[in-house]
Amino acid sequence: MSVLVLVVDDEPDIEALFRQQFRRDLRAQRFVMDFANSAPDALERVGSNIEHSLILILSDINMPGMTGLEMLPKVKQMRPEVPVIMITAYGDADTKRKALENGATDLLTKPIDFVTLRREIDARVEQAA
Repeated sequence: MSVLVLVVDDEPDIEALFRQQFRRDLRAQRFVMDFANSAPDALERVGSNIEHSLILILSDINMPGMTGLEMLPKVKQMRPEVPVIMITAYGDADTKRKALENGATDLLTKPIDFVTLRREIDARVEQAA
């Protein structure tokens, strides 16, 4: 079974950054990484029949239109079993509280600590195996 990590971020360079950080894993097909450039795009993907098992959603908070915090309860309603980690440049206590209250598993601040993120993804991949 192939497993999927969905990354939601409106910044165009995020996909290249994540593909570079996880290039060995992606090449070895440990998991698949898909990218949505907006919250509505992510909701459409989460709501559709994905051919991979969705194991984790990583979402930016500050996006035009619908924010990650606005998207979060909708994602949790559609896929309550899928953990969501929010990502923000502003890791203040109020933002973290709002994210956790709305169902986020965790909140990471930019610049992203890819060592911590890799541990999280590894744990999710092992759970799905």
